[in-house]
Amino acid sequence: MKKIISFFIIVIFTSCKSSDIKTENKKANWITDAFDAIESGNYPNIKAISWWHENWEGTKLRLDSSKEATETYKERIANNLYETELIFENNKLIPNPDGIYHSAFPDFGGQENFVSDEKIIAFEDLVEKEIAWAYFSNNWIGGIFFPIDDVQIIHNTGKTPFIRLMARSDFQEYGQDETYTMERIIQGDFDAELNTWFIQAANLGYPILCEFGTEVNGNWFPWNGQYSGAGITDAYGDANYPDGSERFRDAYRHIIDIANLNNANNITWFFHIDVNGEPDMNWNTINYYYPGDNYIDWLGFSAYGPYDTNAEMEYFSELVEQVYPKLQEISTEKPIAVLEFGVTEL
Repeated sequence: MKKIISFFIIVIFTSCKSSDIKTENKKANWITDAFDAIESGNYPNIKAISWWHENWEGTKLRLDSSKEATETYKERIANNLYETELIFENNKLIPNPDGIYHSAFPDFGGQENFVSDEKIIAFEDLVEKEIAWAYFSNNWIGGIFFPIDDVQIIHNTGKTPFIRLMARSDFQEYGQDETYTMERIIQGDFDAELNTWFIQAANLGYPILCEFGTEVNGNWFPWNGQYSGAGITDAYGDANYPDGSERFRDAYRHIIDIANLNNANNITWFFHIDVNGEPDMNWNTINYYYPGDNYIDWLGFSAYGPYDTNAEMEYFSELVEQVYPKLQEISTEKPIAVLEFGVTEL
């Protein structure tokens, strides 16, 4: 009888514990950690953030993957520190001295170019906060064309278009693109198309944001130095400089030179790297890719927690601690944007 009573008491106690304790949501914890790091004061040059709101390749990066994730983001982004109006000076984006810009990739699809005002509105409704820019890709599949319709859709919502110039003729990863090599860009093979692109950009009459070579230190993209000479130093340019990264640097400079020749002075240029670049080789360090302060207006990086639910947790605070000093080595003066951040539902 004594044993039966003891067992009954244990069952009741266990049942009460399981109903009273709220299940921990690791994605919500990751979001909390990210905002804690951004607001810590340890990274004063971070002046913009942009959530990647898309369930990419089976992940659950969207903020509505769980109630806990949505509510945590909403609570933190409600802080008046996060600004929704961009400040421009001479058509160039400048940091807000008193705040951090809030932006997003609002799920424009897996090819990153299915732009719609409905997606922008849906994201803003979800997080109960407006975004300052909407981020999308201008894939060069089928040719190099200025995405005028997409730009106008975003502009008409009152947001600033942010265009990723993606030099790829298909979506294959981990290999050189058959058409848009860095060497061909440098040689001017695409100058006619690029001239037209920047003439249209200049004629907009309002500012836009642009980047070339998204996450350049990642060999999943064809503009990574692995496919342009890697660590070889004697086949192109400076004999003391890795050819792969040097070709990217010069291709980016060439593109911005064309923009300037066509008076596309309404473009703010970003240099975008990934926290965890691949491969881990000296020639793939970000300083080799950097076009220089005379070309670039903002620095930016991608920082993701786990994509896989079984992967080891890596918090945003750990990622930013790795990358921030590297960006400071490039320039202590340039503002920094967290151009992509997110984590799957864990």
